[in-house]
Amino acid sequence: MSVKSEGKSLIPESYLDYPSQRLYILSLWLLCQTVKFTDFIWYISSSTDSLSTCGKWLLLDTLFVVALAFLRIPRLTYTKPSLGLIIVGFSLVDSLLFGGISLNGPGRLFGSSHGHEQLAAPPSYLRILEYVAPLSLLPASWTGARDAHLLGQHTVRMSPISTAKFNPQSSTFCLSQDSKFVWIPVLLNNTEVSALRYTHTHLLPTSGGDLKVDHVDVSGRELKTITKAHQDLLQKTRPSVTPRPDDDEYDEYDDDDTDEAADPRSNLQTTQAMVYLRISKPGIINLEHVLRYLQHSVTVVPCPRVTFVDEDKGKEESDIQCAGQRTGRELKISAFGVPPLSLRWWKSVNGNRESFLVEGINEDHNGPGQPQESSSAVVAIGKNFELQALTIPLNVPFPTPGTYHYGLEEIVDGVGNVVRAGAEGFGSSAEHSTTRSFRILTKPSVSFAHCSLERPTSLLIGSEANIGIRAAEADSLDGPWEVAVSYAPPTDEPSGKLRPWSKVLKTQVDKKDLSFAAGAPGQYTINSLRGKYCTGTVLSPSVCKVVERPRPSAEIEWKRIHECSGDTGVSASLILRGTPPFQVFYRVQRDDEPPREYSKTFSHSRGELSVQPERSGHYIFTFVRMNDANYRRVDLQGPTIEQIIHPLASADFADSSPGNRGRTVISSCSGSTIDVDVNLRGTGPWNLEVQVIGPQDSDTLHFNSIETQKKKLSIPIPPSIAQDGGNFEVNLVSVEDAYKCKRTISVPAVTVNVRRSKPTARFYGSPEERIVSITENEHASLPLRLTGDGPWHIRYKERGTNKVSTARLFDPNDAIQVDRTGVYELLEVKDAQCPGTVDKEQRTFTVKMIAKPEASLTAESQANSDFVAMNRSYVLKSVCEGVSEHVDLDLRGRPPFQIVYNIAQANGQGGTRIIDQPTMNSIQPRTRFQLHTSTPGRMFYEVKQLGDSTYPLEKNPDAAPRWDRLLFEQQVFRRPSAHFKNRNRMSYCLNDNFVPLEVSSSDGMVVLEGNPPFTLTLSIKNVIASNVQVLAVQVPANVWKVDLPTYTFHSIGPHRITIDSVTDSSNCAQSILDPLLSSIWVDVAETAAIIPFDHKTDLCVGEVSQFQLEGIPPWTVGYKVNGKTYTKEVKTSPFSLVQQTAGDFAVNSIAHQQQMCKASVTDLKFTVHPLPSAQVGHGKKIYQDIHEGDQAEIVFTLVGEPPFTFTYQRSEPTPKKGGKPGRVLETHTVSRVASHEYSIFSALEGTWTITSISDKYCRYPPVQQELGAEKQKR
Repeated sequence: MSVKSEGKSLIPESYLDYPSQRLYILSLWLLCQTVKFTDFIWYISSSTDSLSTCGKWLLLDTLFVVALAFLRIPRLTYTKPSLGLIIVGFSLVDSLLFGGISLNGPGRLFGSSHGHEQLAAPPSYLRILEYVAPLSLLPASWTGARDAHLLGQHTVRMSPISTAKFNPQSSTFCLSQDSKFVWIPVLLNNTEVSALRYTHTHLLPTSGGDLKVDHVDVSGRELKTITKAHQDLLQKTRPSVTPRPDDDEYDEYDDDDTDEAADPRSNLQTTQAMVYLRISKPGIINLEHVLRYLQHSVTVVPCPRVTFVDEDKGKEESDIQCAGQRTGRELKISAFGVPPLSLRWWKSVNGNRESFLVEGINEDHNGPGQPQESSSAVVAIGKNFELQALTIPLNVPFPTPGTYHYGLEEIVDGVGNVVRAGAEGFGSSAEHSTTRSFRILTKPSVSFAHCSLERPTSLLIGSEANIGIRAAEADSLDGPWEVAVSYAPPTDEPSGKLRPWSKVLKTQVDKKDLSFAAGAPGQYTINSLRGKYCTGTVLSPSVCKVVERPRPSAEIEWKRIHECSGDTGVSASLILRGTPPFQVFYRVQRDDEPPREYSKTFSHSRGELSVQPERSGHYIFTFVRMNDANYRRVDLQGPTIEQIIHPLASADFADSSPGNRGRTVISSCSGSTIDVDVNLRGTGPWNLEVQVIGPQDSDTLHFNSIETQKKKLSIPIPPSIAQDGGNFEVNLVSVEDAYKCKRTISVPAVTVNVRRSKPTARFYGSPEERIVSITENEHASLPLRLTGDGPWHIRYKERGTNKVSTARLFDPNDAIQVDRTGVYELLEVKDAQCPGTVDKEQRTFTVKMIAKPEASLTAESQANSDFVAMNRSYVLKSVCEGVSEHVDLDLRGRPPFQIVYNIAQANGQGGTRIIDQPTMNSIQPRTRFQLHTSTPGRMFYEVKQLGDSTYPLEKNPDAAPRWDRLLFEQQVFRRPSAHFKNRNRMSYCLNDNFVPLEVSSSDGMVVLEGNPPFTLTLSIKNVIASNVQVLAVQVPANVWKVDLPTYTFHSIGPHRITIDSVTDSSNCAQSILDPLLSSIWVDVAETAAIIPFDHKTDLCVGEVSQFQLEGIPPWTVGYKVNGKTYTKEVKTSPFSLVQQTAGDFAVNSIAHQQQMCKASVTDLKFTVHPLPSAQVGHGKKIYQDIHEGDQAEIVFTLVGEPPFTFTYQRSEPTPKKGGKPGRVLETHTVSRVASHEYSIFSALEGTWTITSISDKYCRYPPVQQELGAEKQKR
């Protein structure tokens, strides 16, 4: 549905914006749909005629759509076709809802089918349509549910005895302060009230002692108005059903609860009705003059009420108090009503609810805890209805903090009226309430957090300390709190410097704790605590002591450290004051070098510090600052010491790798000496004493006047080890510096490992064994033989390249792994200690590659093919489909061979599709390859994988690269063939040429397969004349529609067209023709004709006409209905038609052979008369109640051409609100009625209906001449 945005809205946007216009129009539409839904509910619940309702909504919906189009509101503006569709949619929905259209079920689907057709127009109902229109949409007047020709019924009933019952449920009634009246029901049985009288007796006597009585008359119209007002009030005020808070607590008092809002009309019988009296004054109501009545009187008194009365109600401080402030409260309850009264109330303490009941309350009642006996009050009710206003005290205790709720639930007066709390009449002002609530707060308490006299808070000089106050118990409703704090300076503080003070601190919103900053030492005290409602308690610790911490300091004493060579360092003794731990920073400067800063941490107040530099020089030692637990980086004005320091001489081994057990190991492979590096410290030159320890002896060596701190010592190898090898140790014994200060050295010795045999390396095997062949992607293992101590490091390379490879081996019989072909050469070897030599005779190893198998066409096959370099394919000679063909392949490799190849076929779209992937085995180097010629098309053959004994396919599953694959192709020509696309019979008229009749039809189309052009040979046989004619046709394409303009059909009857042979341009033999699709039939016919079975000229709507058709089906019949032309296709003969439209009907043409051979018809003309109809009670449902001895007039209305004959029947009365029809009691037929209206009179009870009617021409329901006739709308 398209929406237009053109044009401007009828209502300007300046007056009303477009969204508001759309909102208003949508609201109007929703209102209309709501009213429509109400009408639909009323329609389905009643049996009245709904045609007027359907017409009303058809008109309203149409006017709504037209008005919407006229307003031209943006986004709600539709095109004219769309508006038409909307109107049609609304009409369809309205007709379905209100009976304008009904759905016929398939119950009438089963009728006999005799091959007849129905040609008619739709407006009138025909009973015969019930057999031919299952599951279709028909007007409601056509269905059995509502017959448009036989309408109405007249029901006569005898009136029963009428009664009236006053207050049928024996309810009690009372007038509240807010309500103006009460509703008293009157139950009517089998009557409608035209007037009603009742008396109203006042409850209280007059000054003369008499009771005043008023007589009131109410008309029937007033009763209906009052009853309608009561129904509207119930709809507005009906409460939702919700469970009471204390439904789980049951007692017998609950059984007296009644729902005054319940509607007694819901349980009425069909003969009963309910009306109401509206009473606005208290008194006794007696019902009079309503035929017969029951329960004469009803007492109406003012409704009871109860409320709390408290002078402090509404004041916030009166409902909130502190725990212990007041032990309880006294509440006052005001009650009003006819005694004795019963009160139900409840209390809830911290969510725990309890209910209480007090009965027998009257003017002598002293409180809810002392109920009075109510028997005397009940007796007094019968004599006097005096109202009482009572004030009842209620004491409520508050033992624990929390939330207390008190509520009045309901009150019952002496008459039995029950009024629930909060109902109408209780009021909602602050002075008159039904609930009271109290909040009892917990008293708050505070104390200092993390501070007391025993654990004071530290205060640093020049800063402030944060002191926290913690609330132990506090109610958030009581906040914020005010805390009174005072300050007292220390007693030893000089007077005048610090002064005492007091201040009030206030907590923040939603926070209970607070803190403040203390900037002076002394004692801080919490004096008091006060909240919004309560005075709090001060807990311990209530005093916080703040102590000022002094800055740290140190006493330092320097000492010199003196040894044989002189001063070697300094030491310091420190006495530290402050809060440990301490960190002391000192500075060391040597000669003119930049000073360096160091630090040391002490955990106690006394410490020692020693500094002994490793280098000689002039040193200055200074302490600069210190830290303790409270202060950071406090400057120290400590003493400074200057000293010239000469460190003691020392020596150790350098640049040695550690061996087993932490010793240093040095290896020697050749020579008589070994070099050992040592590091010297102190003041040079140095004299060094070294000891060499061999397996059998030891020797001491002296190295004098060593000038440098790093010295390489040449140590001779002991003679017992120099020749055969072995191990010995080198130890440092002592060192002497320039001051002749000699020190003994204790450092780990150096172990020297002396070897006299070198490691060797060679490839294993004879020259022939050092040649190995591998396949592609295979690794070769080159065996080695190694001597020496592992691990070994081997360097080797492949000859012809500059790349040198290394290998680390652990086994003397290890091997080198390679994956490339070539000659590999060993370059050098080295074991764990010494370099070695490579055997020159066995230093090389040769690796060769085994070639992969290959396949190619033999020379003979290549000679019979063309090579296409673009795709590296061999194009074989073309062959015809089914001809055996092969090629020979040459295979190179090691047999046996396995060949996996793809067979593909061109798909006609520039690509190929694989049709097979077989595997072929061969043990010879030449094999024959069979080609596939069973399927026509372009065939491609590709050798995908080739395996032999060296490269088996299971170990080499990867396919060969496409550029290395053998590829050849061949064109296989299809054998020519021809067949008809379908076997449909073709129809021609006499003397027609054999040319196509319809271009779009596939009848007579020949499909040819092969390579065009084709030569097609056809034979045409006239079966009746036994004449055969053979024709040859040249066809340039693969599809040809039979077109033989030179052939003419000269006789009627069947003709057979057969394909005899076909050839194409490939010169291949013809394939076998399909005998089922190689021939078709052509029917040659004369002109069609239509003949009626009878020659009647006057017909009735719904009557069946039968015709005989001559020719070949299907036929096309042309006809006119009231001047309008129609056509209909008929497939069988004879056929029947049902007349459905009154007026003129004529058949004007008939054709067969798909509207060929058409003939005009001039003598088939009929006059169709409408069906008569009859109505009882002018088509309506009439219900008439008569008394015994009276008569009712039943009127019949007849429509049609007189004279009439009709049949009516009387059955048992039917109810107004639906129900099944009653049993038929009598049936009568009346004939020769010349007028259009006929009346009868009857004093009998029953329902009169018409079952049939006949006029001059027609009868309804019509007599079915052919029950099995198949009927269809035209």
